[in-house]
Amino acid sequence: MVGRVQRGNSESERAHVGPVELFFDLVYVFAIIQLSHLLVAHLNWEGAAQFAVLFAAIWWGWNYSAWAMNWINPQSAPGRILMMVLMALGLGIALVLPDAFGDSGLVFAGLYVTSQVLRPTFMVVCFRGTILGRNYRNLLVWSATAGIFWITGALLEADARLVVWALAVGVDYLAPRLDFRVPGLGSAPMGDWDTNAEHLGERNRLVFIIALGESILMTGFTLREQLDVQGPSALLQSAFPAVTGFVGLCLMWWNYFSIVDRTDRTHDSASTSALRGAYAYAHALMVAGAIVFAVFIELLLTNDHVNPAIASIAVAGPLLFFAGQALFSSWRGGGSLWPQARGALGVMVVGGTALMLPAMSLPLLGVAMLAALALPLVSFVSTKGISP
Repeated sequence: MVGRVQRGNSESERAHVGPVELFFDLVYVFAIIQLSHLLVAHLNWEGAAQFAVLFAAIWWGWNYSAWAMNWINPQSAPGRILMMVLMALGLGIALVLPDAFGDSGLVFAGLYVTSQVLRPTFMVVCFRGTILGRNYRNLLVWSATAGIFWITGALLEADARLVVWALAVGVDYLAPRLDFRVPGLGSAPMGDWDTNAEHLGERNRLVFIIALGESILMTGFTLREQLDVQGPSALLQSAFPAVTGFVGLCLMWWNYFSIVDRTDRTHDSASTSALRGAYAYAHALMVAGAIVFAVFIELLLTNDHVNPAIASIAVAGPLLFFAGQALFSSWRGGGSLWPQARGALGVMVVGGTALMLPAMSLPLLGVAMLAALALPLVSFVSTKGISP
């Protein structure tokens, strides 16, 4: 079985992102849209906490699948079947996501736990008798333990469910930090996971682009709805916020690739611990930041003035993004953190100003946020220039 499902031995074969992986990521386009709509519908602290827990779950499911494909041959029939089954489960998870803290909690938890247990079980069977099989045996124990919290939380009321599910997220995210240690079974230290940095880098770059693409979809859907209701005049009213949102996405994209892509290509090898930090944890913050920024764009299109909730959303997206970039640079040895610090400082100044000036218009807040997003690029443009 191992010979049939494992990736090729050459670096190019192992680094290749297969079509089934790209196909698999399409499910997460829908999941990200659902997460955005959840946050738009619940612009309060409880909604933010629910969004954070559900995003952490969705991200960890994608993350573990991306890591598993480091070792599974994407051209093998067993590998493709696994990814398609995980896609079906992921589609079900995304469908019930908006009501996960309502009547669909048990369905959400059941589907999520099934995917989290199925994946390592498959790996244990396929790679039995190897170090990788032993590693996934320990991961399976941790995922099953977290699953107990997920199922238990689904049986409780929304407030208690939030607490228990947060504990489940904690178990999942803590497992790699503790080397998947299990009493009686030992540990699976990160040095025992033979990981391909180029493959992981490409997967994470693609999923970040998916997160940005979700912003474009939300903008397009919102403009279409306004056109249907208000007619062509909606285009004139929405032109400025739409352009502001688009420029913001471009700045976020440029910020991302000016740091992450350059670092990936100049540091093509690293310890698995560093890769875990950069791709499992730091990228989670960057993707979450892109999703929250998409919500801000929708609010730009549908509101006129700033309120505390909108100001918080405007600040939270870029801050999460810059925090993720800073952590990524730290783990991958990407150089100075000053560009991210400069951007984060600018975002906080803009957010504080918006809160002190309650009459501040949303377009003005949008322009100010664009200036903050552009701050980290000052060093990049000054050193690289603008020539092709």
